[in-house]
Amino acid sequence: MNVLLDILKEVWVLTNEMSPYLLLGFLLAGLMHEFLPSTLYTNHLGKNNLRSVFLAALFGVPLPLCSCGVIPTAMGLRREGASKGATVSFLIATPQTGIDSIIATYSLMGLPFAIVRPIAAFLTAILGGTLANKTEVPSTLPLRGSASEPHHQEEKNKALPQRGSWEGAFRYAFVEMMEDIGKWLVIGLIIAGIITAAVPDSWFIAFQNNTLYSILFVLLFSIPMYLCATGSIPIALALMMKGLTPGAALVLLMAGPASNVASILIINKVLGRKALAAYLFTIIIGAISFALGIDYILPAEWFTAPVTHMQDCCAMQPGWFNILCTIVMILLLLNALSPRKLFGGHHHHCHCHDCEEGNSQCKAQPVNSQLSTVNYKIKGMTCHHCAANAQKAIASVEGVKSVTVSLEEGVAYVTGNFLEENIRQAIESIGFTLNKQA
Repeated sequence: MNVLLDILKEVWVLTNEMSPYLLLGFLLAGLMHEFLPSTLYTNHLGKNNLRSVFLAALFGVPLPLCSCGVIPTAMGLRREGASKGATVSFLIATPQTGIDSIIATYSLMGLPFAIVRPIAAFLTAILGGTLANKTEVPSTLPLRGSASEPHHQEEKNKALPQRGSWEGAFRYAFVEMMEDIGKWLVIGLIIAGIITAAVPDSWFIAFQNNTLYSILFVLLFSIPMYLCATGSIPIALALMMKGLTPGAALVLLMAGPASNVASILIINKVLGRKALAAYLFTIIIGAISFALGIDYILPAEWFTAPVTHMQDCCAMQPGWFNILCTIVMILLLLNALSPRKLFGGHHHHCHCHDCEEGNSQCKAQPVNSQLSTVNYKIKGMTCHHCAANAQKAIASVEGVKSVTVSLEEGVAYVTGNFLEENIRQAIESIGFTLNKQA
């Protein structure tokens, strides 16, 4: 019982420290999502050169995409004409950071880590993209959205939901993002609490103050394991409190979010083995290089100060503002993880069987008898970014007039005159699989 209370106490302390910065980071992420045009990314990433790799890394660093959401987003960019190098650059830079995780890193691990982390993501992304460009071959993916298809692009835009509202920004920030990373944030906090309160220091004695052992130890489980950029922060801090070096903590912050088994399989399938090799080589070499740089070049006190700070915080009462932010965070997490939403519930999807049952919401909508509505089961979607990219990919198919993708049901409702094979190709090009509903 005492151990459980100690774990809960550590989780409470970490949450109090992070909550104000997390709420700010989520808000900024929502504003970016809602008010920055998506064409900002697709219009500059098509050429097989260093500039497209540089821009992909630059765009990816502040984007608040988790490790699962970045895969369909990157594959969508690839499908719309991004070079292989730009795609790999985006895949490396984006999941490691994000405006929300950068701010949260500052809250727990201090300014030096908050500065080094995005710089490391940016530089490793450029290296990985440059290597991937060497493997570029003419793409067989069905590219959309080019200047030669203005009519199709107009139809595509009509099939997609419009952005640019404050309501949409707040919904994305505090409902959708919470649903996407809330579970992983809670898991990260619990793991950090267990490491800090329940794992004996003797378990880490072989790694204490040993840079090489610490790096290899963390790298071994970081590459295949799923960690979101924000959820990895309390775990990295907990490992430092047990004696691992700051460089090893950076390895977790870089390699954990940047790769996992699912992303490795999809990159191999869509981009090929050579691009996958460039991707993994860059993440491993980049993480090790920056870890060695932190431990042997930069002053250690820059990075160890947060450990002392967190130990001091355990003996201090948090301020009222932090407690208020923590209460708000808990409510948002409960809403995200609960099957019955407290607020920001999902909109009703008007399906064909609703009309058959006489649903009043359908009676007001005219039906074009020449258009067919088909339901497709999509496998592989795990977050709202996945659903949004699936919807965007289907909307790009010629003949599609409207499409709605339900993440909860894993189903796409597609209306129009289209070829099913084109729908399948569009979904598979971003790493998912598709089955027609009965």
